[in-house]
Amino acid sequence: MKLGLKENWKQFTILVIVNAFVGGMIGMERTIIPKFAEIEFGIASKTAILSFITAFGITKAITNYFTGKLANRFGRKNLLLFGWALAIPIPFILIYAETWNWVIFANILLGISQGLTWSSTVVMKIDLVGEKDRGLAMGLNEFAGYFAVGLVAFLSGYIAQKYGITPYPFYLGIGISIIGFLLTLFFVKDTRVFVHQENTTNKTEKLENIFLETTFKNKTLSAVTQAGLVNNLNDGMIWGLLPIVLLSLNYDSENIGVITAIYPTVWGFGQLITGKMSDIYSKKKMLFWGMLVQGIAILFIPFSTEMYQLATISALLGFGTALVYPTFLSAIAQATNPTQRAESIGTFRLWRDLGYAIGAIISGITADLFGVNYAIILIGAITILSSVIIEVRMPKDHLQKTNN
Repeated sequence: MKLGLKENWKQFTILVIVNAFVGGMIGMERTIIPKFAEIEFGIASKTAILSFITAFGITKAITNYFTGKLANRFGRKNLLLFGWALAIPIPFILIYAETWNWVIFANILLGISQGLTWSSTVVMKIDLVGEKDRGLAMGLNEFAGYFAVGLVAFLSGYIAQKYGITPYPFYLGIGISIIGFLLTLFFVKDTRVFVHQENTTNKTEKLENIFLETTFKNKTLSAVTQAGLVNNLNDGMIWGLLPIVLLSLNYDSENIGVITAIYPTVWGFGQLITGKMSDIYSKKKMLFWGMLVQGIAILFIPFSTEMYQLATISALLGFGTALVYPTFLSAIAQATNPTQRAESIGTFRLWRDLGYAIGAIISGITADLFGVNYAIILIGAITILSSVIIEVRMPKDHLQKTNN
């Protein structure tokens, strides 16, 4: 039994495929839920519409943390399987929803399911590959997940345009959840044994308090964590407000699907390159430039109306996010002891995914009080500030990957 991508390529490939199905569950909602809220339930308040993202973000964040804590005790595969079991009822709840509260409940379930499934696949891949190809592994993992988000977002928008906002787009979710569950049950193997093997050679000092060090005290871990939170804060805003902006510009469901799908698709494909880059180049520079590009792209949204402008912004957002997403995880993994890695990643993912809820709340309230454009500009400015924090706080001694 050896660590490494080549040595464990079969199990790694299965986990990549499983994570694509995990991403597909999110993609089902990306394009259509804001319109679903207005058409099916007559909800116009931006804060109310974004409440589904708040519910999703909070539950996913908390589940991320406990998945990290429980991964060593209950096993990665068991948590992954439980996450898929929770995903199966979600599309049925959305199809038969009688009030908006049903949608909120479905998104609470989705948050728990995503926290269990995505966190488990991340930790399992890191377990398998060892230090040398960790960034590449995260790039492949996040590529599969976010390419699937983009693909299913496009498909759900297309289906909604052709056949109506409900129930047909949600049929995608039924197929995705059942296949994901069966793949995990029959083909995925647990990876806890690889942690014990790596721990015999890894000399990284243990953290005194994993939660506090990851959140505040450790300069590397806390700099990465705040950027993760802000990254998902702006993603929560894009998820909730970009379809509303496009509706106000009289784009139909299909074109909204195209524009909103470009962002996670570029994000997904970009990570095939940026994941490996984070094994070779300065993690600090990749994080700085990624957050800066995101912030600048967001600031251009209120001043853009043409399809090509909005498509370009969506692509830039995807590129900026691709620079940071696999780098977050490989930076956390590099700075932690193998026995504490799952919990540190869980803590990082707690704060990162709370960004969804914080972004939805801030942008929803700002949009209702001052208008959508002001909300977008505020989130863009916060994202640029995050890049400055990385530049100032993150030390240089963790920039370059050490050669083994």
